[in-house]
Amino acid sequence: MSAKKGLNLTLKIWRQKNNKTKGQFETYKISDVSPDSSFLEMLDMLNENLVNEGKEPVAFDHDCREGICGMCSLYINGRAHGPDTGITTCQLHMRMFKDGETIHIEPWRSAAFPVIKDLVVDRSAFDRIMAAGGFVSVNTSGNTLDANAIPVPKEDADKAMDAAACIGCGACVATCKNGSAMLFVGAKVSQFALLPQGRVEANRRVLNMVKQMDEEGFGNCSNTGACEIECPKGISLENIARMNREFLAAKFTTAE
Repeated sequence: MSAKKGLNLTLKIWRQKNNKTKGQFETYKISDVSPDSSFLEMLDMLNENLVNEGKEPVAFDHDCREGICGMCSLYINGRAHGPDTGITTCQLHMRMFKDGETIHIEPWRSAAFPVIKDLVVDRSAFDRIMAAGGFVSVNTSGNTLDANAIPVPKEDADKAMDAAACIGCGACVATCKNGSAMLFVGAKVSQFALLPQGRVEANRRVLNMVKQMDEEGFGNCSNTGACEIECPKGISLENIARMNREFLAAKFTTAE
């Protein structure tokens, strides 16, 4: 069996020293890229070439390379995480591109995600939103509780698990024309609000997380649903609706 033909590609990559300097696209040629390699492996190959040429490699974020950590936040040819669906950039294979194609690679574009360098952005705004949510006071330490000690309807448990699948990659923010983080916050609110263990601090949690989201400079929901489409974990817009209900209920309850 003959080996698969390697791809010859033109890469237009955003280069930016830091968030204080003006960035620009720079063009690179790369050849003989295996269609079976991942997008990040292709960037590794490019960086090896640049280092050998005495040039500065392209900075990009990554960690697990298994679609779990959400760090590989790249905007590729106008789409978050590239042309495939339901995957992160590290899971994107080069067979999704054609020989001779030009690929545009950018960082997330959001005022709340300032560029650190090149394709790396600061997503610590998400961490501050999570921190604002606080803790769960229900005791989970000490002796192991029976699984059915606090009954949870299966439908609620399934929805909570679906919401908890959010990896905080920021694709929803990068895709939304308003740079909204409501799908992310909605998922994080829902994963606790759906479970009895999370109800104790439910009002405080949603109020604080929404407040922090606004302070970070994220925009409002555009209602176009682009965030759900581009989310690599398929987080549902239903979580935004649940967050809104939780927020309004908390507002009225707190006001009393």
